[in-house]
Amino acid sequence: MRQRLIIIIVLIIVVAVLILINAASYVQIEPTLDAEVTPDRSTLNAGATGTKALYDFLHESGHQVARWRENTESLLSFSGPKPATIVVIGRTIVPFSDSESKELLHWVETGGRLVIIDRSPDHRLLPNSGNWSIGVRMTSFPSTDVDPTNFEQMTSGVKPVPPSQPTLPALNVNEVLPSRFAGNITVGRIATKEKQQHADVDNEGSTDDDESSDTPPAESGIRTQTSKDQKDRVSPAPVLNFHREAGALLLEYPHGKGRIVLLSDPFIVANNGISRADNLQLAVNVITSNGGVVAFDEFHQGRSATHNALIQYFAGTPVLAICGQLVLIGLLVIWSRGIRFARPLPLAHVDRRSSLEFVASMAELQQRARAHDLALENIYGRIRRVLVRHAGLNQSSPRAEVAARVAARSGLNRDKLETLMRNCEDAINGAPTNAKESLRMVSQLRQIESALGLRTRDREVKQAAGTADL
Repeated sequence: MRQRLIIIIVLIIVVAVLILINAASYVQIEPTLDAEVTPDRSTLNAGATGTKALYDFLHESGHQVARWRENTESLLSFSGPKPATIVVIGRTIVPFSDSESKELLHWVETGGRLVIIDRSPDHRLLPNSGNWSIGVRMTSFPSTDVDPTNFEQMTSGVKPVPPSQPTLPALNVNEVLPSRFAGNITVGRIATKEKQQHADVDNEGSTDDDESSDTPPAESGIRTQTSKDQKDRVSPAPVLNFHREAGALLLEYPHGKGRIVLLSDPFIVANNGISRADNLQLAVNVITSNGGVVAFDEFHQGRSATHNALIQYFAGTPVLAICGQLVLIGLLVIWSRGIRFARPLPLAHVDRRSSLEFVASMAELQQRARAHDLALENIYGRIRRVLVRHAGLNQSSPRAEVAARVAARSGLNRDKLETLMRNCEDAINGAPTNAKESLRMVSQLRQIESALGLRTRDREVKQAAGTADL
């Protein structure tokens, strides 16, 4: 017990030392300040370049918003709720792979809505729309000395931009204020062989059904009868909103059954610019116009799901290192307990035999060896010790005196008692005897024992009773 107590005390001391070492060596890393060169557009970032203000506003306003921390493959799975709108803000920390881009665009084709808010978006997420190609170019790039919290540095020389046409994103929006680093959206017409052939033909004699005409029938004033399929068909032409001289700020176009929305400046939805002009109203219109669940992409912002909230809670603290060290100590203790550090010791031998078995074995051996004197010696020796105590003498007293004292106290015949004691001692000392004579002397000793009430066989009686119960 003392050795175990010492081991426990040593383990407690070791654990305390490890905790002190971890606490002393732990250095809290100060969070880096947001920079416009390397912005963090996550909805968990409350800094200048983050979008936590927008997410909290939408959540408090009753909109169904969520942080999407799964990969794009889960958008196509049938298990779990699916969002109606995916919002990708800024240049992501984890870039989209080719397979992820295809999966995301396939989700849009099935009816999803993709909102991209970036100054230089990934071209793989902006497929062509019919004969129209979409691109974004930047004319001003942020430098390392630009402070995103400084409003003058972010918007110097920039004028507010009013809506170009009354569309749904421009609802209740008078003007928006982008940053001076906003991208300019450009839309180009893709030339086809058929259109090149039409361009070579003289424009004289052209008909209303000329497919090369860029002016749709609704704008040319010509009424034409269209079929049901033509009515259901959606024009692939992109819709430009908030257009300025250098290019548009907002664009929307269909892709399959869904739509893709492109906003060329994250400053409008970021924490440092969402409160300027009507930027907040534009962000709400663009993100929530489709209804349903709006999911902000956090997987590509470097905040994928870990599926273990406890580990994520203690991430960056010495608690995980301490737990790892404790597990290592436990394994070492288990390993040390299972290894022999000295010579092998035999297993403890447990004797399963009872005393009655021993007595029976000895009696059988004595009977086979005809050792009647040995059997008589065992019984007579015990009874003589009891008679001496009953007479109040010591073991060295002669048998005549012992017989006289016992006879005086109990009323037994002195001569018969002394004769019996003499015969027993003679047989023990080597006088010839047989089994019948030995049994007769043992019977007389038992009678004397019973007559005197010496109760020398209580132990045997109790053992016999216990054996009977079993």
